[in-house]
Amino acid sequence: MNKDSKPADNEAGINQPMTAEEVDPKQKREQQVELDKEYLTTNPGDRIDDSKSLEEKAQQVAVDTADITGDHITVPTYMVFDMPDGEKKPLHHVKDAEEISDLIRQARINEDGEQTWR
Repeated sequence: MNKDSKPADNEAGINQPMTAEEVDPKQKREQQVELDKEYLTTNPGDRIDDSKSLEEKAQQVAVDTADITGDHITVPTYMVFDMPDGEKKPLHHVKDAEEISDLIRQARINEDGEQTWR
């Protein structure tokens, strides 16, 4: 794990849906069709498709539903991080959970309230 990694900058063209309103309606419809089928072994949003571009992976949503409290939960399938070498790396929220946790633990807030990475 590189200690200089940080989440991708949204200004760089990677814009991930974090609310229900930001999720592509077409993606919602496609996932609902899949969910209506019997005997699914995985959530349609969790599926890994290596043929997708970085931008497509950034838009993929694993969860877009109300939870038991009535709050609406939106979880991107991939979290996109800027790596120190300039590469943008999509990490799958399940498969790469340990690596994501390691990167998040590196986040710190300085005295000015700005996020820094160690």
